[in-house]
Amino acid sequence: MKCEQPDCTGTIVDGYCDLCGMAPRRRDAPVAVAAGTQSSGGATTVRRSTARRTTTSTRSRLGAGLVEIAPTPYRDPAGAVLVDPAVTESRRFCARCGEPVGRSRDGTPGRAEGFCRSCGAHFSFTPKLVAGEVVAGQYEVVGCLAHGGMGWVYLAKDRNVSDRWVVLKGLLNLGDDDAMAAALAERSFLAEVEHPNIVEILNFVTHESSGYIVMEYVGGTSLKAILTERRAANGGRPDPLPVAEAIAYMLEILPALGHLHRTGLLFCDFKLDNVIQTQHSLKLIDLGGVYRIGDASSPIYGTVGYQAPEIAQDGPTIASDLFTVARTLAVLCFDFSGYQSAFKFTLPAPDTVPVLARFDSLHRFLLKGTARDPDDRFQSAEEMADQLFGILREVVASEDGTVVPAQSTRFTGDFRARPERADWRLLPALRVATDDPAAGFLATLPATDPTEAVEQLRAAPERTVEVELRLARALIDAGDAQGALERCAAIEADDPWEWRAQWTRGVILLAQDQRSGAAACFDAVYSAVPGELAPKLALGVAAEAGGQPDAAAPWYEIVARTDPTFTTASFGLARSRAACRDPRGALEAYAAVPASSSSYDDAQLARIGCLLSNGPALTDLHAAAATLEALTLDVEPRARLTVKVLRVALELVTAGAVPPDPSTTLLGVALGEEDLRRGLEHSYRTLAHRADERDERIRLVDAANAVRPRTWT
Repeated sequence: MKCEQPDCTGTIVDGYCDLCGMAPRRRDAPVAVAAGTQSSGGATTVRRSTARRTTTSTRSRLGAGLVEIAPTPYRDPAGAVLVDPAVTESRRFCARCGEPVGRSRDGTPGRAEGFCRSCGAHFSFTPKLVAGEVVAGQYEVVGCLAHGGMGWVYLAKDRNVSDRWVVLKGLLNLGDDDAMAAALAERSFLAEVEHPNIVEILNFVTHESSGYIVMEYVGGTSLKAILTERRAANGGRPDPLPVAEAIAYMLEILPALGHLHRTGLLFCDFKLDNVIQTQHSLKLIDLGGVYRIGDASSPIYGTVGYQAPEIAQDGPTIASDLFTVARTLAVLCFDFSGYQSAFKFTLPAPDTVPVLARFDSLHRFLLKGTARDPDDRFQSAEEMADQLFGILREVVASEDGTVVPAQSTRFTGDFRARPERADWRLLPALRVATDDPAAGFLATLPATDPTEAVEQLRAAPERTVEVELRLARALIDAGDAQGALERCAAIEADDPWEWRAQWTRGVILLAQDQRSGAAACFDAVYSAVPGELAPKLALGVAAEAGGQPDAAAPWYEIVARTDPTFTTASFGLARSRAACRDPRGALEAYAAVPASSSSYDDAQLARIGCLLSNGPALTDLHAAAATLEALTLDVEPRARLTVKVLRVALELVTAGAVPPDPSTTLLGVALGEEDLRRGLEHSYRTLAHRADERDERIRLVDAANAVRPRTWT
């Protein structure tokens, strides 16, 4: 069987290519990510994750289906070997206490081996293995690939498996053979970790009192190398990745972390160096620092600038692992100067970072991911990926207009109504978690009678948080705002991180015209779920209801641009722009409503009204007429709109604002005073003929008589 890797002419022997060492390419398979073990909170409260269980993810291809990422070309493994392996003095630190070691002093070069002056630990930056050396009677060393926190990483050939390429990574350096054997036995569980985005552990061996992990060789480029190459190509100046590309990388690798978490493991040292882009995917490498959840004795590995602040005192958790992901994303997408010093655990102000100023959702995502309190962070890789995908949708929609349909697992979609003003009733509703014990019961509740729903909810067989949230909403619909607020308070007393109670409180306050209080609630929800569109729509509704169309417009615009099916946002944006005396912007908002939407005709009707207002020009009249002609309407509504268009045209012609032009027509009527009057008369009589009430019929006939052209006969 020939190797299927691009540009490789090897043959598959015993499951691996005898030239590049890679396994045959497997078909990409979607990977589901489930919620992981949750970290504990403070002394009195433990956080419960509210992340939804979802179906198998469809975001398995590098780029998340939204971003084009150039594949990394295949590299000959032997070409990656360092000619002169050495660690620069600026990167020499004590593995035990982190203090600088091996530095120059008084003109004398620093030692590559010695003892830390701070803690006395031995250090060595000299490779222990040399080319040609055979480890454990099986692995022939070719040379050094890189130096990491646990020592040198070596390229070798597996003599027992057709000289396939493998990587040796130093694990420990213990003189006690029994201790070494115990340590290797403890790490052997890594060989059972199987995931397409995680490097495969093949073996654990000892050699001259040192332990080594044997891993598959992953040919590719690390994310750190990608940034380094971009800097070099930019004349030595920082050149971060495009935001969408950086997000896509994290979306690709989060399922791998989720897999580790589900199996009770923590990666601990996630950073740019430990993610390799291969030809078609990403790989997590360097599993030497993987840590069992709940382990209180094993050493903890990490890197300054990425590691969470509580590690030293509380140890690693899922929340601390996800902290490193947020830090890595920040380093990828902007010039994060000082991330290992002044901003070791924090972020710079958004007004100093254009990317964060432009994409507020990204800023809030990073704030949540790096929150000081672990309980304030994302609690699972699934939750983090779900929100990050929502942010990616916003980014690509903003940058190139790409629209990606996606259904929220937390909120319902748009009601697709044509509101004449901001209305809290049109906000999305909360979805019920399908794994909630009361989900079946909630599905049977009456949809139209809130009073009956309240009675049934109070008698529910199980008072789960989903039941309490639905009860709060039913109380709002039944007019019992105080009862609804009490339900929200009870939910939050039980779980302070239950943002859905905050959402419900915001809806209650908005229904009571307490707009500033509602906005504060929706803003808190936005920070909790920064990738969701619903809180942004709610902030727009609250601002518009509060008489702030200029503040409402940006929120509506984000939602309408990211998901045009949210026509509530499109109409809100149009109203807000019109209120800000931007009729052209309002027309653009109506035009953005897709033809497939049930609100499309309403948007076109509103567009006609917008074109005819605020002193229209002749081009506006033609645009309104063309829009009307393209609509499929009954006789009566078409006649009413025809009256509007022709009346405005008549006013402009008689006022001299538009010169008469018999060669030009509007809705089949020549653009002259007499013809316009005849057209109006005909439309009024059409309406009169269809009027049901006598008084209305008389009024329309009088209007027809009043507008008809005067004649001598």
